[in-house]
Amino acid sequence: MALEDARKQVDMAFTRPDPRGPSFENTFGGATSFLRRRYTKDLAGADLAVLGVPFDMATTNRPGTRFGPRAIREASTLQVFDPPYGWPFDAMEEFAIVDSGDLAFDYAHIAEFPDRLTAHVAGILAQGPGTLALGGDHFITFPILRAYAERFGPLALLQFDAHSDTWADDDPARIDHGTMFYKAVREGLIDPARSVQVGIRTTNPDTLGITVIDARTVHEHGPGAVVRRIHEIVGTHPVYLTFDIDALDPAFAPGTGTPVWGGLTSAQAAILLRDLAGINMVGGDVVEVSPPYDTTGATAVAGAHVAVELMCLYCWNLRERR
Repeated sequence: MALEDARKQVDMAFTRPDPRGPSFENTFGGATSFLRRRYTKDLAGADLAVLGVPFDMATTNRPGTRFGPRAIREASTLQVFDPPYGWPFDAMEEFAIVDSGDLAFDYAHIAEFPDRLTAHVAGILAQGPGTLALGGDHFITFPILRAYAERFGPLALLQFDAHSDTWADDDPARIDHGTMFYKAVREGLIDPARSVQVGIRTTNPDTLGITVIDARTVHEHGPGAVVRRIHEIVGTHPVYLTFDIDALDPAFAPGTGTPVWGGLTSAQAAILLRDLAGINMVGGDVVEVSPPYDTTGATAVAGAHVAVELMCLYCWNLRERR
């Protein structure tokens, strides 16, 4: 059946008759939507909307993450032929997952970007599905959190990252990918007591009350112990999960703007994400994939794998509520 489908399937991003189901078109051809899901702005009946946010004007070092959504979509075509490994269900088969394309914004009017992204995500949430955003630099999480907090109240933030991104910044006009979670705490978008940062390996003494599980702790105690601690902290509270690709060691993800040695391995990240099943995840993102700094494409592949795990976590939560 798969061989027969491969001979006739092409451009499933546009020709797919149903948002559910597998895809067997050639990896090396066709339109590269996320996991060959249907490109559509019509979200009626959708369970999850994938959103590209090609914004990198908040970077402190190397730009290039504006190319991240496109690269992650392309890399995701490697994973469309089989159910996601390690999960007892096939999210692509059971749930209506669509690719809603990219956010439109004027790159020359940077100050307008946050409100535009917040309004766009709020519009998606109002139609029913949750969002899985492909970045873009990490600042994009802040406007997204505003939309989610308006709907769910203060969220538990589960952040995988090399950096805390909570450096003090009391200037509301600044757009910076290293200070937005400081602002998120100050604005009441996230509940620090229920929030966790995993993989941190840069110095910032003020945790703002957020639990920090640094990379060394993951290495010494293992993913299992870390996951149990995360479950204890977030409980059943609505969780927004953000994964900065620099949470991974540069050996696994060199294509990012601010790489730091000593990070998580891809194997550790896979275990952590899969064993988080059961958290009340309401949305998430993968950010800071910068293809110009990785000619092998390995970072985009890692980003696509993370995105698939976030998709499965979100859909697991939907299954639990059915």
